[in-house]
Amino acid sequence: MKEKTVNSKTAKVKSKKSKTKAAESAAVKNDAPAESAALAKVSAADTALVVPADSLNAPGDLDASSVDGDSVGNDAGMPALPTAEQLGITITAGNAGNAGSASGNAAGNVPLSATVGDTINFPVTVSWSVNGSAILVVPTSSANAKGILQLGVSQESSRSVKDGKEMAQITFNYKLVMQDTGNLNIPAMRFEIPTPMGQSLDLRSDSEPIRVDAPFNAMPFIAGGAVGVCVLLAALWRMRKRANARAAAAAKNAFENAMREKMVVLKQRVMVADSREWLLELEGICKEYAFKKFGAAEGIAAASASAVNLDALVADGKLDGWKPLLEEFVHARYGGGKRDSFENKETWKLAMQLMGIKEDE
Repeated sequence: MKEKTVNSKTAKVKSKKSKTKAAESAAVKNDAPAESAALAKVSAADTALVVPADSLNAPGDLDASSVDGDSVGNDAGMPALPTAEQLGITITAGNAGNAGSASGNAAGNVPLSATVGDTINFPVTVSWSVNGSAILVVPTSSANAKGILQLGVSQESSRSVKDGKEMAQITFNYKLVMQDTGNLNIPAMRFEIPTPMGQSLDLRSDSEPIRVDAPFNAMPFIAGGAVGVCVLLAALWRMRKRANARAAAAAKNAFENAMREKMVVLKQRVMVADSREWLLELEGICKEYAFKKFGAAEGIAAASASAVNLDALVADGKLDGWKPLLEEFVHARYGGGKRDSFENKETWKLAMQLMGIKEDE
């Protein structure tokens, strides 16, 4: 009897344990869908938009006027888009940042006034605070208007730090040509920022006024200034002529001084140098003199002084009285023989006289 009682108690304990495990399994199964739903919700919130999620879901932050009625009607159940101000997005067009300045220059050096035919650069800048993601800005309008023609548009991106926050911006540079006079208006530019929800955030810049005047008629001033210009040019021409004459005289004096130094050195060597080599050296100095005097004026076809043909110049009558001197050079070149230093000295004096060089006393 004792054994049956013990076995009966053991069976009851096992039955209780089995029920407990079944209850725990049922509880786990009931909690699983709730945890999966929570994870799915977190994952969807992480990839919903490139803009901050709290700006889209915060209750009471959106103004009914900032929401497109068509989008609300077509996208039932979709969260309403925030405004650009709520997302920290700003748009600046032309000289909107300097409207109160006296100069009236725009951020891109755009004038508030222009002349017919002028081509100006009109910048429109979209800025936002960087939150780890980029924003795609798509222009959806042009700057064409009455008296204004858009030639093209380019864009550039940059980043900066302002008040401890990293700011990103895209600047659209509109190239505009002024075609008419009067008080014209550069139209407001429109842009869209696509979102993953299928909706787009619309941005609009301000219209910018610009004064376009007719070209300035400078003919009266040109007619009056033409005489003054002619007088000034004449004065400059006289001054330049005098300066050239002084420069030519200085160059001539420098050349004569250089020739004089060479002839003095040659005279000092007349007693010790070989007579043939001495005469050929004298001939080289004479060729240098002829090249300087007649090379440019008479069009002598010579690349250097050594290529000057003294015989041709004598035959043309350009070197009057040089024939005896050239005979001495021919004798030294082809005749040979030693000459007396006294004869070479007389030849030196003749060369000095023909070249118009005076020996310093």
